[in-house]
Parts: sequence; C-alpha cells; structure tokens
Amino acid sequence: MSSSPYKTVLVTGGHGFVGTNLKEVEPGWIYLSSQNYDLRDPEECRQAVELHRPDAVVHLASKVGGILYNIQNSTEILHDNLLINTNILEACKVAGVTRVLACLSTCAWPDHVDEYPMVERDLLSGPPQETNLSYSYSKRLLYIQCKAYREKYGLNYSCFAPANIYGPYMDCGSNSHFIGALIDKIENSEDTIHLMGTGSPLRQQIYVTDLANLIPRLLRYHHSDLPLIVAPDHNYSIKKLAEMAILESGKEISITWSGDLNGQHRKDCSPAHLKILLSAHGGVNFTPFDKGIRKTIDWYREFTTTHA
Repeated sequence: MSSSPYKTVLVTGGHGFVGTNLKEVEPGWIYLSSQNYDLRDPEECRQAVELHRPDAVVHLASKVGGILYNIQNSTEILHDNLLINTNILEACKVAGVTRVLACLSTCAWPDHVDEYPMVERDLLSGPPQETNLSYSYSKRLLYIQCKAYREKYGLNYSCFAPANIYGPYMDCGSNSHFIGALIDKIENSEDTIHLMGTGSPLRQQIYVTDLANLIPRLLRYHHSDLPLIVAPDHNYSIKKLAEMAILESGKEISITWSGDLNGQHRKDCSPAHLKILLSAHGGVNFTPFDKGIRKTIDWYREFTTTHA
C-alpha cells in the first residue's frame, strides 16, 4: 500500500526507464506516456492534467541519451525539454496542482569546481560540460522554473537530481548511457570491446530500484527549493566500472580505448542533504555497484531471450 499523503499522483515519463521501475513501487499512481500525450504541445499537456486532476505530479519526462546522442541531437534535446518542462509546470499551476516533484540530473552541475564532491549550491556556479550543454541547461532551467513558481505563486514545486542511473528497463545500445552501451557490448562480444575515451573519468552510479524507492519518500518529505542531490557515495572510474561489469558477466573480455570523447572528468556530488532529510524516515541505503550490475546483466539476458 502506498505511503503517499497524496490521493492522486500523476507521473510524466511514466513508461520510460525510471517511470517503469517506479510503477513497480507505486502501481496505484497514474503513468503518462508520450504515446498518450505529447507534452511538447501545451494543449495536450493541459488536457492530461485536467483529465486526471492530480493533487501531485512527479515530473520525469525528458529527452536525453548517451554522450554521442546528446552531441548529435543537442537542438532537439534543448527544444523538446524546454517545451515539456514549461508546459507541465504551467498546466499544473493553471489546474491548481500545488505539489510537483521534478527530476533534474547531476549532469547539470558545473564541469569544474574548486572542491569535490559538489553540493547543491554549486549547481549554477559555473558552466556545465561542453558535450552536454543542451541537456544540462534544460535541467538547470527546470530548477529555476520550479523555484520561480514557488516564489511567485507559493506552490510546493521542488526538484531532485539523481546521479547516473542504471538497472532493469534501461536502454541498451549505441545511443544509450554508458552502462547500457557497456552491457550491450559485453553481452555481444567474446573477446574484446572498444570503449570511448581513456577510462579515467569518475562516475557515481545509482541503481534504478533504489531511486524508484526514494521518489515516493522525496514526494512526501522534500518540500524546499533545494535541488536535492540523490547519489551514492562511491565514485568509480569508467575503467573500474567496465572491469566490474565484465567480472560480473562471467566472461573473459579485454578492453580497448578510443582515447577521445572522455566527457566530464569528475562530477561526483554529495548526498549529505539527502541523508539528513531522510535520517528520521528510514535513512538511505544504496545498492553496491557490483550487486546492481549483476542484477542488470541478469535482466538484460532475460529480456533479450524473451524478445529474440
């Protein structure tokens, strides 16, 4: 049974990666799909909110991919995300929805800061990584939009920012994020995989089930304008992540590196405020990467077998 204090919760991006996993945690919520409504259209967005009359919205809908996809589709990413974010917040305001929890990304944080791990106040302190400008700025603007609605209209619109997400139902292939592309390459190789960059950049990875379990708690307890960081403490190099995934796959595979397109070298963010917020409400525990990647590989194998 849901522990949400809200009677009707509407989820945008409900059939996406995070939304699909969230539905397993909160099956009674309403999950919108782009097949039902085009949230880039303000009228369709208004109709969706008015039809379901939610008293809370979890905003997950977003256009994004892996590093190559983001570079090659930067115009579409910025265009679509700005429309989606603007339309959903305005539709909620007009319909009298007083509670919105919106999903950002730690990709929106600066490319470089003086001290690591980064914290919430660093969000706007410098430009994001060059290869990810469109997506990063669309998420920064979503934070600013939520803050503006909060300040002008007194609405409880807040944001959370997860680190890189992986797990069941993720996209796997050339346009996906690193872990999805990595698993696809490992599972379709018998000897060597070729990866972009040098393997030196550092990344935090959050198992999607952990995030799905946290979202209802954030909806219930996160009521400030803080762009709350949701990230595990571990921060592994791309090389280490790839080696751990190969080990958990049970295969003997070597890696070659392209030497280019490393992306942001370091973007680890502190979960200190998250831990404080939830300290009196069950605390926070994250799945270790080796266990999470093992579960993800098992899911991938089952999925590819049943959909062959």
